[in-house]
Amino acid sequence: MLTGFRNFILRGNVVDLAVGVVIGAAFGGVVTAFTDAFLTPLVKLATGGRGEVAGTFEVLGVVFDWGSFVSALIAFLLTAFVIYFAVVTPMNLMTERLKRQDKPPVAEPSNEEKLLAEIRDELRRRPV
Repeated sequence: MLTGFRNFILRGNVVDLAVGVVIGAAFGGVVTAFTDAFLTPLVKLATGGRGEVAGTFEVLGVVFDWGSFVSALIAFLLTAFVIYFAVVTPMNLMTERLKRQDKPPVAEPSNEEKLLAEIRDELRRRPV
């Protein structure tokens, strides 16, 4: 039972997944800091408000903070853009190159094989 668990843990996919989760969490922190430092103030600047009022509206005493939603949406799009162009595209290119290299080269028939094919063809042409 422990041998199976050890083999599962040492398999490359599990380690790659763990590294991806850790890197993703760290990148999420960077995006959150970027959103709080730059995007939210830009949304507030664009809406002409200051402080807590910017990017919000109120209906029957309930505050709807659409500015935070727009900031989070922009942060998501930026994250998806960076992940796609910094991770997915290079990995696809590398996988494609490796697949091209893995294909065995088509070997040209040797002189003996060519000669044997000619003999075979001549024998087929003869009447029985």
